[in-house]
Amino acid sequence: MLSGRGTVALMLLVALVGGCTSAAPLPTPEPELRPSWRELTLPGPPGPAGRLVLREATVCDGRWYLTGALADPAGMTRPVAWTSPDGLTWRSLEFLGTTYYGKRAVIYAVGCRGDRIAMLGARSGGAHGNPRVTQWYGGPDGPLHEVIAGFQLYGGPDAVNTVRLAGGPRGWAIAGNRLAGAAVWLSPDATGFAIREGLPELAGDARGRTTAYDVAPVADGWLMVGALTRADRIDRDALAWTSPDGERWTRLPAPESPDYEEFDRVAVVAGTPYAVGLRGDRFGAWRLADGRWADAGAFGSTRPGPVAWVAGVAVTDAGLLAAVSDGEMYRLWLMSPDQGWVAVASPAPLPVAGVTAAGVAGSGSRVLALGDAGSGAHAWIMDLPPKHR
Repeated sequence: MLSGRGTVALMLLVALVGGCTSAAPLPTPEPELRPSWRELTLPGPPGPAGRLVLREATVCDGRWYLTGALADPAGMTRPVAWTSPDGLTWRSLEFLGTTYYGKRAVIYAVGCRGDRIAMLGARSGGAHGNPRVTQWYGGPDGPLHEVIAGFQLYGGPDAVNTVRLAGGPRGWAIAGNRLAGAAVWLSPDATGFAIREGLPELAGDARGRTTAYDVAPVADGWLMVGALTRADRIDRDALAWTSPDGERWTRLPAPESPDYEEFDRVAVVAGTPYAVGLRGDRFGAWRLADGRWADAGAFGSTRPGPVAWVAGVAVTDAGLLAAVSDGEMYRLWLMSPDQGWVAVASPAPLPVAGVTAAGVAGSGSRVLALGDAGSGAHAWIMDLPPKHR
């Protein structure tokens, strides 16, 4: 199975390959926050047992979701997902797959709107081994119905990837990329999406190639984040877009910097959008206020070698929590209002190598972390200490 930054969004760690690292990374400080993690025991879904593959965790309208796949000894997968009212007690959801790739999908993205949930899955196949994307929808308790879509909706000769999806007051949006650059898929109800590619400002043009990594609903429509690779330079500039309807987009670039920068993930904290991504040889956060991005701190460091990126973000009572790959290990960081970015001890060491994944979800003071070393996956839960709530 494909995974990692270079796949077509096959896990939480989704994004196009990108990012240059410095030859002199900063040392990683000792974690300042050491919570008591408890490993979760997930009930086995109906059907044959298999190796657990975890890719996504999120909280939607107070309900927790955990998604991925089960893999048999030969590596054949089938989609799985669990839901919980509190992050502690879980039950599996039923998948009603109808296509060859749907029945073998790995669920890597999930979003919600009211009592509707939607998911994206993928499984590599075909003559070229490209990921075949499938889309699912259902109620909060399932079952999940596969949407039958034409091959070129998510694939075809112009395909690059489909990355994240989100539901909001104006419907549903999927962020992704085509040969023309950043693109979006739109739906009123998640039962079927229509692609919008080559849109002015969203797609690439003479100024450079655009890349989208994440999307979120905001008060006035949609906010998509990613990067711009200029035609005359080898690095990237962090870039975002806003749209009232998914059809018309306006660029919101980050403040200019000589560093390699990109927005990997976006989240809304107390009504304020935050983007988190690479900033030179560190990670950085930006806050969107009055139509402009402002610095929200830098943290961690990256290592020479494999590409670094932000694997996931979660909103908690204590602030924004980020799971990052520094090119060597997956690590956790919390944006504390009084201490800035604070390192958080991970529940277990997870090197970045081969088929690996990590992610986070949160609600209130409760946090879930997932880790997949490629040979088996685990999920852990913890409650933030009182001073960090």
